[in-house]
Amino acid sequence: MRIATNPAITSAMQDGKLAAPTGQAGAPGEDFAQMLMDGLKDVNDSQQHAGELQTDLITNRRPVDYHDVMIAMEKANTTLQLTMAVRNKILDAYQEISKMQV
Repeated sequence: MRIATNPAITSAMQDGKLAAPTGQAGAPGEDFAQMLMDGLKDVNDSQQHAGELQTDLITNRRPVDYHDVMIAMEKANTTLQLTMAVRNKILDAYQEISKMQV
């Protein structure tokens, strides 16, 4: 099983800042957008994996241990909660910026 993580997000979080875009000059927004999309894809993958394990356990299509299903479901739940918390922080920051007078 794999925890949904993105190396760029992890390193940026450990450094306490966003990682500088690498590779393409003049396209910093694309790198950040790609990083976000990769993170969301990882969250989606963990949700789908947990759903597949749950279906396999219920239908007995293949042998799956109950504790593996519970671990996958908790990982998927945790990644979704983290994603929602980050989304809420981004929305709060956007609302604060939009309230600023120029």
